[in-house]
Amino acid sequence: MVLEMSKPNPVRSVLIAQPAPEAANPYQGIIDRFKLKVDFRAFHHVEGISAKDFRKQKIEIKDFNAVVFTSKNSIDHFFRLCAEFKHEMPIDAKYFCTSEAIALYMQKYIQMRKRKVFFGKGSLNDILPYFQRHKAEKFLMPISEQSLSDFNQTFETAGIEITKAIMFRTAISDLSDLADVKYDVLCFFSPTGIESLFKNFPDFKQEKTRIAVFGPTTRKSAEDNQLIVNVYAPEPGVPSMAKAIENYILALGK
Repeated sequence: MVLEMSKPNPVRSVLIAQPAPEAANPYQGIIDRFKLKVDFRAFHHVEGISAKDFRKQKIEIKDFNAVVFTSKNSIDHFFRLCAEFKHEMPIDAKYFCTSEAIALYMQKYIQMRKRKVFFGKGSLNDILPYFQRHKAEKFLMPISEQSLSDFNQTFETAGIEITKAIMFRTAISDLSDLADVKYDVLCFFSPTGIESLFKNFPDFKQEKTRIAVFGPTTRKSAEDNQLIVNVYAPEPGVPSMAKAIENYILALGK
């Protein structure tokens, strides 16, 4: 979806509210085609819960023999706390991951050979059958502070008891160095990115800046903050932010 502003300026600079990609840059095609300046900047970051704060939840990691991972962050901070508590997971521990990529990421911390690992295709619903087969286990699920209630319905519907342990949180990044920097397009991928924009710049006015968002919750957050969404993805034929920006720039030239 593209909502036109009156006499929009050409797009020459874009700020992606995410860290720079570790591998291939998905925006390289439009950088080369339109001679764009595309910068990356994380508008928020992940912080681990301290061992002291974790103890306040009165959860003992050693009491659990099955762990549910939904992200790489959950793996990082689970094994970080294991190390701080000097607890080594037993060889017969079971791991339930929402995707194969997340399961493979555990190789950073454990040898996968002979480990009992189950994974889905991207969602908790994919691995519910595995939970059903291992109902006798005590499940521990490392989560972020912000997602405490996100998974309740999935497990309640399936009749599975699980202990959710807060091990990390999303924090707003300091963007004060961007105060005097202007971009033609700002791209957001989560409501937290929108929140960070206004926490860092409470007097932000959109004016001629174009706002690009990914996903319905990010769009809602932008609109709730009185921002005009000019570029939106995903939608049919527009699977990525790079494609959405390309279409927008081409539409400006018509």
